[in-house]
Amino acid sequence: MIGLQILQRQRRIADDFVKAFASIPVANVSDVMTRMSAGGPRLRPMHKGGRMAGAAITVKSRPGDNLMIHKALDLAGPGDVIVVDGGGDLTNALFGELMLNYAVSRGLAGVVLNAAVRDIDVIAAGNFPVYAAGVTHRGPYKDGPGEINVPIAIDGMVVQPGDLILGDGDGVLCVPFADAAEVLKAAQAKVALEETTLANIKAGKHDTSWIDATLKRIGCETSPR
Repeated sequence: MIGLQILQRQRRIADDFVKAFASIPVANVSDVMTRMSAGGPRLRPMHKGGRMAGAAITVKSRPGDNLMIHKALDLAGPGDVIVVDGGGDLTNALFGELMLNYAVSRGLAGVVLNAAVRDIDVIAAGNFPVYAAGVTHRGPYKDGPGEINVPIAIDGMVVQPGDLILGDGDGVLCVPFADAAEVLKAAQAKVALEETTLANIKAGKHDTSWIDATLKRIGCETSPR
């Protein structure tokens, strides 16, 4: 039944991809995905620090209710990231200290909630990746409805069960399962290019001629120096 279903994940991003992406800045991955996908600026890291990379277990939750998140924690295993579409509602917290400790004990790679969390002092003191849209002390309801391992969308970013979920200080990004190899190759090339640019800046050899070329192309007049 739509709104009340728990499905089995039919695929899962390979661990080799998770490891390869783990050291690449989310901004670089976003750039090579043409800057067209993002979890939105409200999804901020609530933990002290550290990157996140893992396979998605998706949850679609009624705003203010975390019953299906509890069930997803039971279903998730090492390296998984629970991604929750809570409708962006910040009235009730859907995740807190007890669930955090359970997630750590299960070996999860992180939790992403388009919703609020609580016990922020505990979350902020640790390195377990938690991304959320806000904070409130008001607790959740536990009655449902909700769905697990269905397609969800957060601020236009579609997440399918088993997709690769990345996070760092800049936010959250989903790399679709079928595109991981192509995106990885492009992201690695982007990293190499930026390393070259940084080296040129430090050596005083940074080429900025593209700026004036672009201004000329768009018809912007500049005064002589």
